[in-house]
This record gives sequence, structure tokens and C-alpha cells, in this order.
Amino acid sequence: MTDLELVRDLSEEQLLARFVPLLPTAASTIVGPGDDAAVVSAPDGRFVVSTDVLVEDRHFIRAWSTGYDVGWRAAMQNLADCAAMGSRATSLVVSLVIPGDLEVSWVTDLARGLADACGAHGAAVVGGDLSGGQMIVVAVTVHGDLAGRPPVLRSGAQPGDTVALAGVLGRSAAGLALLGAAVADPDPTLVAAFLRPDPPLEAGVRAGVAGASAMLDISDGLLRDAGRIARASGVTIDLLDPADSVPGDLAALSEAAGRLGIDPLTWVLTGGEDHGMLATFPAGVELPAGFRVIGSVRELGASSTARVTVAGAEPPVTGPGWDHFAG
Repeated sequence: MTDLELVRDLSEEQLLARFVPLLPTAASTIVGPGDDAAVVSAPDGRFVVSTDVLVEDRHFIRAWSTGYDVGWRAAMQNLADCAAMGSRATSLVVSLVIPGDLEVSWVTDLARGLADACGAHGAAVVGGDLSGGQMIVVAVTVHGDLAGRPPVLRSGAQPGDTVALAGVLGRSAAGLALLGAAVADPDPTLVAAFLRPDPPLEAGVRAGVAGASAMLDISDGLLRDAGRIARASGVTIDLLDPADSVPGDLAALSEAAGRLGIDPLTWVLTGGEDHGMLATFPAGVELPAGFRVIGSVRELGASSTARVTVAGAEPPVTGPGWDHFAG
């Protein structure tokens, strides 16, 4: 039996030579990996920039996630942040911390996951950094192109706007719950939604073109993220009854919820990391393809407190959504 090749068996240059050729390229890249810095075109003189990080045993567990899974997730959560501004991602910079006893194949699989996630959307990985450490950390910075349009902020929602969603709700949270409970034969679609989310990136761009007044991607749960728009815009976000607005999401979660003794509504309203696009649109604007109406924007009312309601009342379930520092 051949021993596995480990990261510590290679020099930094040898390891880079293994995975850099696997990374995607794009026409927007002027200077790619290999120099002290990359050079990327910014056609309209601006670029969108965001960053995110995945930490082993906090955001992923190696027993559940392959290198490919982690590379895919690291790319998609950053691509979704870009799309939520109404922009199209052009380039990513990836910094990687890895322990010496990690298999080299895990690192090359990570590169393949990054490549497949980015390549389908025309984004390149143009550089980054590599370091040793006690656990795996994947830090990604993404750049995006607005193509001359204004960015879509969280602060633009106005009373009378329509609240709409592109993408799914609760799938990733359900997949994580099934993995955490070590359920036998878990729903593969739900598990895949956690390991390899597939957000509606083009819908974010279409929303920007259509004139969305506010938008973000649902990374931390519908209630939590809708609350961010409400507070930034100084409005109330009133969501429709999920049984009427997102019955398909509830149905998709019902079997898994039954196995775990969980109300599927909890996953729909508080589950994060599906990275769907939550947007508001002025009255009369035709919703772009992929969006469905899930609520409306209202004035603050007598309380003068920005908040989220469901069918005009307090949400039927409570929960913080994802919080990086929650116990």
C-alpha cells in the first residue's frame, strides 16, 4: 500500500506547482498568480470587494467535507456576496493555512472545487497566500464588476416596495442538522445544499439591472438578514405566511424535519448558508426571472423600531440565525 503524500513532504514551491495550474483564469485578469500581486481590469473604474473565511471545525469538519466541498463553498459564499451588490464576480484571491499532516490530494481537490465553482461564472483565482498552521483556514477575497450600474445596498428599501426572494430556504441548515445528528441515509439533496451550496448568482445581477432598491444574500437566516435590511433602511419588513409564499421549501424539508423532531418552519426562517438573494423592488417593477414575492416593505409604525414581522405579527419561531460568536 502506497503511503499518502502529505503537505510536509513538499516545499512551498512544489505545493504551489501542484494546485495553481488547477485554478481558473478569466479575460479580466491582466497579471495572474506568480508575481507579488495580481492585476485585474476594472472596466468602469470601480470594483466591488468582499472577503470571507472558512475555519476548520467552525465552518466545516473534515469528516464530512472533502477538499472539493470546502473549495466550492469558499468560492460560492464570496460569489454570492458579490452578486448581492448587483455585480458580477471577476476575480478571487485565496489565502490558505494548512497543517503539515494534511494530504496533498486534499489541497488539489480544494483547488478543483474553487475552479469549478468560479469557472462556471467567469471568475478567476488570481493569487493569494500559503501558510502552515494547526488547522485549515481558507480566506477568500472577491472582486466584482458593476458594469456601470450603482451598487444595490441594504439601505434603499422604501415603504410600498415588494420583498422578493431568489433561491431556496432552509436546505443548508437541514443538511447540517442531518450531518450533525449522524442520521443514517440522510437526504442527499439537503446534505449537498450544505456542502456545496448553489446560489442564484445571475439573479443578483438581474436584480441590479432591474433596479432593486435593496438586496443581500441570505447567509445567516431569513429573519436575521431581513432584519438587516429593515434596520439599514429604517423600515418594517413584513413577510407573508411561509405556508403561502414558500410552500415548496417547507415541503422539501418536511421529511428531514420529522426525522429530527424539528419544525421545518424553523429552518425556513432561521437557517442560513443557502445564499439566496433577498431583495426589495419598487412598486410596479417587474420582478426579474427567478424571484418570487415573499413580503412587502412597510413604514415603521408607532413603535418607530425597524423590525421583521410575519403576516403582520411577531415571527412564529425565534432564533438568532447563524452567529459566529454564539455559544
